[in-house]
Amino acid sequence: MTDALRPVDITEDQLDDVLRVRARSFGPLPASAREEWRKDAVEFLEDGRYVGVAAGDEVVAAARIWDFQQWWGGRQVPMAGIASVVVSPEHRGRGVGSMLMRGVLQRSIERGFPLTALYPATTVIYRKLGYEFGGGRYRFSFDTADLRSLGGKEVRIRRAGPADAGRLLELVAQAHESGRANGVLGWPEAKVAEWLGDDDMFAYLADDGFVVYNWHDQDLRVEELIALSDTTARALWSTVGSGSSTARKVHAYISPNDPVHLLAQREADKETHVQHWMLRLLDAPAAVAARGFAPGVTAEVDLEFDDPEVPAHSGRWHLSVADGSGKLTPSERTGDVLRLGSRGISALYAGTPLAALRGSGLASGGSAGDDGVLDTAFGGTPAYMLDFF
Repeated sequence: MTDALRPVDITEDQLDDVLRVRARSFGPLPASAREEWRKDAVEFLEDGRYVGVAAGDEVVAAARIWDFQQWWGGRQVPMAGIASVVVSPEHRGRGVGSMLMRGVLQRSIERGFPLTALYPATTVIYRKLGYEFGGGRYRFSFDTADLRSLGGKEVRIRRAGPADAGRLLELVAQAHESGRANGVLGWPEAKVAEWLGDDDMFAYLADDGFVVYNWHDQDLRVEELIALSDTTARALWSTVGSGSSTARKVHAYISPNDPVHLLAQREADKETHVQHWMLRLLDAPAAVAARGFAPGVTAEVDLEFDDPEVPAHSGRWHLSVADGSGKLTPSERTGDVLRLGSRGISALYAGTPLAALRGSGLASGGSAGDDGVLDTAFGGTPAYMLDFF
């Protein structure tokens, strides 16, 4: 019965229930993968990051909360990544998914995350709860032979392993700070070391860059490539391209603005694969204070938020931006100001232009002059992720 439903923290003895719901949501998990699934699940539940909904004694919905950092404006912001969202079929369309996600939002707020993001199986429920598109995960495909010819033979590279995890993170930070990256996930050193220890991954390191790639069917797939100079970019892409005798294509998870688009003689395949992800603000003042803003931009703009799911957001605010930093404080100003709902707040933070927000009804009021300032302040490189979670 509906009134028997209640939010719960998933415990280890409830994992069989979660596996059953998962099988009905995504298909059965192979027996060979269940031990690893349980090992990962225990890490989440022991840290209070596995929440669910129970009907009586049975778990009928569950979701995990990843403890991420996410780059915004060249600075890292704590972000709750929501994943493995499952609802038993007989409880779908009955408010259980919303109950689950409200529990997820509340737990994320309790844990101090100013942001949350997810890859949606459906946008309807998440938009009702204040999520909006934040960016994409882009996969471009290139001819392997074309990459092989990029040069860079003067650059010294070597194989990388788990002991190089710290150096990789240093290079990532340099690239994303200078490039004022938006959307990219930041991983702890232990997870990067684990990634580099995977025998199926091929990692190569130069003084100012690295590449990690693997096989994907009969082709090659670049998981991440960072280069702080064009010569190193050429060398690393050429290293991947050296497999052209056996792999016809290289599929690369990169930014739409990655320099390889300018280096390669031939453009990427016409069919680009994009997975959109959604963003939601949980603590707007903290989220604004943590991210970077366009240097040289000065802004003093009054806003009004309406956010039923996070009542602390609702009301009037004053946004100040200067010297690449921002501050959001309560305001008592009266009169017409820019008005945004929870979806509009999230989309603006991700760099969606005000013209698009107004055209979709997610923003109203305010002035055209403020629109231009806000577009510049929150804008920059397209928001993208390399990882699926």
